Parts: sequence; C-alpha cells; structure tokens
Amino acid sequence: MRIKACRKAHFNAAHRLYRKDWSHQKNEEVFGKCNNPKYHGHNYELIVGVIGEIDEETGYLIDLKILKDYIKTEVEEYMDHKNLNEEVSEFATLNPTAENIAVVIWNRLRAKLDKKYDIEITLYETPRNFVIYNGA
Repeated sequence: MRIKACRKAHFNAAHRLYRKDWSHQKNEEVFGKCNNPKYHGHNYELIVGVIGEIDEETGYLIDLKILKDYIKTEVEEYMDHKNLNEEVSEFATLNPTAENIAVVIWNRLRAKLDKKYDIEITLYETPRNFVIYNGA
C-alpha cells in the first residue's frame, strides 16, 4: 500500500526575476514588478510529501523527524532570510522563479532521502500562487 506523508515548513526570501541576456524593457514586459532591481520578498510555504510503502515493523512510511531535519538543513538554513539571486549558489545562473525554487528544493532533498521514496514538493509563493514538482 502506497501512502504519502507530508511535512510543512516555511521560509522567507528575497529575489528578482530577470534574465541578464535580456534588455531592461523585455525583463519589464515579462516579469513586471517581480523584476524590481532592488528585489522583493515572499513568505514561502512549503509542503514536502514523501511517497512509498508503510514499513510493516514500524508502521511508518518515514520517521517525520528525519524529514524535518532534512528540510531544516537543506531548505530553511539554506534559503531562509536570503537573497536567492545573490546568496544561493543554484540561482547564480538560474532564475529564482517559484518553479525553479521547487526544483532546487526537490534536488537537495532527493540527494538526502532514501531512493525508495518518491518526493513531491508543493511551494506556495503567495496564498494563491503555488507550484507542485515531483521530479517528473
């Protein structure tokens, strides 16, 4: 029987959406106020889902303390209160959109979690705008 266990977390971060190879005008047209050269911030809400089989001995899919600890080191300590463009290495060449942030989080957690699990990242940039990424 497959099941999904989830852990919620949050972090605050600033970013600017733009492409260095585009003109200021094109960046403004595509990214609007998210292209603010002085950056802007979000209170990101994160849900990490781990999917797999329930262990018959423990009754757990995963010990959620393990997931909590990985989220703390790989997401919260890594991204919280940071300027994503300037302080998070993946975004030196990658536009820090919600989509790309979710992929970066997935990759960082995938490297830590046992491969027997599937992972799903749900990232809320605002209460109404969110993305879901499962590695596919």
